[in-house]
Amino acid sequence: MADKDFFDRVYRIVAQIPYGRVTTYGAIAEALGVRRSARMVGWALNQTIEREDLPDLPCHRVVNREGLLTGKAYFGGNVMEERLRQEGVTFLKDDQVDMERHFWHPEVEDDFSS
Repeated sequence: MADKDFFDRVYRIVAQIPYGRVTTYGAIAEALGVRRSARMVGWALNQTIEREDLPDLPCHRVVNREGLLTGKAYFGGNVMEERLRQEGVTFLKDDQVDMERHFWHPEVEDDFSS
């Protein structure tokens, strides 16, 4: 699987994350049929910083499996948390989203995994 193809499929899923919801790196990897590739999903999202050709993807809506804002370093300051709070996302404690209330699992569909 080519990295560009994988990255593009990650971006298609991220673009669909609903307002006020979050998903995880692992859930995206699972939807793509590569369950053990959560870190590669994170790498794909990291690459959006340098890609001017991408639409404004809601990368701030991707957290780790515990709801922690592990990607916040790429946003600078508390931008990730601020954006999520503006969308009505609630937190259990600093930097940890209430996953029970806000988790969204991407549909496992053929168009994501191929």
